[in-house]
Amino acid sequence: MIAIGGAIGVGLFLGAGGRLATAGPSLILAYAVCGLAAFFVMRALGELVLHRPVSGSFVEYAREFIGPWAGFTSGWLYWLNWAMTGIAEITAVAIYMHKWFPDLPQWITALVALAVLIAINMLSVKLFGELEFWFSVIKVTAIVVFLVVGVGLVIGNADIGGTTASVSNTLGHGGLFPAGFGIALMTLQAVVFAYSAIELVGIAAGETKDPEKIMPRAINGVVYRIAIFYVGSVLLLTMLLPWDHFTGTESPFVTVFSALGIPAVGDIMNAVVLTAALSSCNSGLYSTGRILRSLAQKGEAPAITGRMNARHVPYGGILFTGVAYLFGVVLNYIVPKEAFDIAIAVASLGVVSTWATLIICQLRLRKKALAGEIQRPSYRMPGAPYTSYGTLAFLALVIGQMAFAGTAEKIAFWSIPVVALILFLGWRFVKSRQPVEQRDLVTID
Repeated sequence: MIAIGGAIGVGLFLGAGGRLATAGPSLILAYAVCGLAAFFVMRALGELVLHRPVSGSFVEYAREFIGPWAGFTSGWLYWLNWAMTGIAEITAVAIYMHKWFPDLPQWITALVALAVLIAINMLSVKLFGELEFWFSVIKVTAIVVFLVVGVGLVIGNADIGGTTASVSNTLGHGGLFPAGFGIALMTLQAVVFAYSAIELVGIAAGETKDPEKIMPRAINGVVYRIAIFYVGSVLLLTMLLPWDHFTGTESPFVTVFSALGIPAVGDIMNAVVLTAALSSCNSGLYSTGRILRSLAQKGEAPAITGRMNARHVPYGGILFTGVAYLFGVVLNYIVPKEAFDIAIAVASLGVVSTWATLIICQLRLRKKALAGEIQRPSYRMPGAPYTSYGTLAFLALVIGQMAFAGTAEKIAFWSIPVVALILFLGWRFVKSRQPVEQRDLVTID
């Protein structure tokens, strides 16, 4: 439920509206292709988790199978992912609240949401787990209800805002690629972001009872549920309303239910997607707190991020991420209309790097197993190594197309050299502070 709760957030509930308005029904294919990549990433993660369940997740796997520098780099890139994702989430909260309070400045709502979520995470991991479970229940229930009601509306050819719900809506308004194949390709980055956080199930492995039994079932369940929810929801949205009826200024689910003309239904759906944004941001604070503590224990993050309170909450890491989220409040004050797109574009860099790290680690694990150095788990990446290389090639395509996309994506793409330089200097600084006898010799084989 934590993984589903983290993954079902603004990428689907808000981002899908803007992408449908831009690329049309081709977004269905984008979600399907990215969903396949997410499946292979999750299976790679499952193999690693069954090899060694650990709270530090892929940071520890990167350290083990690639080298200490990879653990440092992947940890901080994952933190960047969630720092920017959190900014996107609190921005979404502000956008949703605008429906009810149109005169309330976006940055004020973002600040209030941030304060509430930090308070929740600081109390206890048990409270986080309980809240996240019920957040996930609300989101999953809402999507299931939407799928059932939506199918009924399509079968009954219901009138929705002056248009008829029909299968023909999907291809009857300019075809599958109304804006062209190139525009469809440009949506991949945003869709990959929508699938982010599925790896949370791996981070939770170190705090899970009996991971050998629980994790394979959890991973398999997350993969097919996410695929049904995402691909199924987007497909149904295109049937209920023509693609050009959606916008990036509100959730496409709210657009559909508001167009039905039933009092309060649009408001109820808006409350649900608001819960979804709070839930996903809540997951981000949870995961970054654990990742930063893992880095701090190796001297690769500020010492304060490794501190735990009496309730076993890594409060230092949570507060560190919370400070970064304040940048999102500033962004909402300066450029409220562009804040969401900029945040998800930069966050996508962290998503892609995390997924690539997991695939590379799985390839290294397989290589060591074939050499007889370790025992490979029975729960394995299907089709390896070919599916592993294919997934890496797809992730490279996602990054490459960002250079030719919109302004937000170009900002993210050209920030790559800056981020790389900061990570390089950070690693050199960390190594310089370690005694010579403690420095690991890194080799690339």
